[in-house]
Amino acid sequence: MLNGCRIGMLTRRFVVRIIHEALLIGFFMKWYVLQCKLGQGDRALMHLQNQDIPCFYPKVMVEKLHLGKRSCKLEALFSGYIFINLSQLNPVWSKLRSTRGVIRIVGFGGKPLPVEDEVIDHLRVSLSKVAFAGGIKIGDGVDVLEGPFAGIRAVFQCYDGDERAIVLIEFMQQNQRISVPISSLKNQ
Repeated sequence: MLNGCRIGMLTRRFVVRIIHEALLIGFFMKWYVLQCKLGQGDRALMHLQNQDIPCFYPKVMVEKLHLGKRSCKLEALFSGYIFINLSQLNPVWSKLRSTRGVIRIVGFGGKPLPVEDEVIDHLRVSLSKVAFAGGIKIGDGVDVLEGPFAGIRAVFQCYDGDERAIVLIEFMQQNQRISVPISSLKNQ
């Protein structure tokens, strides 16, 4: 009878240990949001990944016009925020606030608020769609806003250097290729 109790006790301890480890390594994991210091999202991401914390820091390629020149830059979709995937029982929680670049865990009433998995999945799918979308594409309809062709609808053909674009306009019942400043075009 004693051996049966001892085996039962060992089995219970073993089961409790397996459940505890399962909670720590991945079961019941949820997404949470960390707020980062201004301009230190990449630094916080690097330090979180060094601690083996699963992170999601969505970035998109943004095309901007600065002084008439077109430039592409990778920017954070949610500037100043990183998503992390952790279990509530993971001992890493105590280290998060002291991670370089991290300000705080986003929550309410002193408790971190989880983000639904569906939200993260939707963001990932949307980011993959945006990667294919880009800016003005060949064949897109554009409006010319400035210059001698202001108010005319045109069809985008290609970029002509960093500051200009080639568009097709219908003039005297023929398609004409003209070069216009990129800053004077607006997608329809």
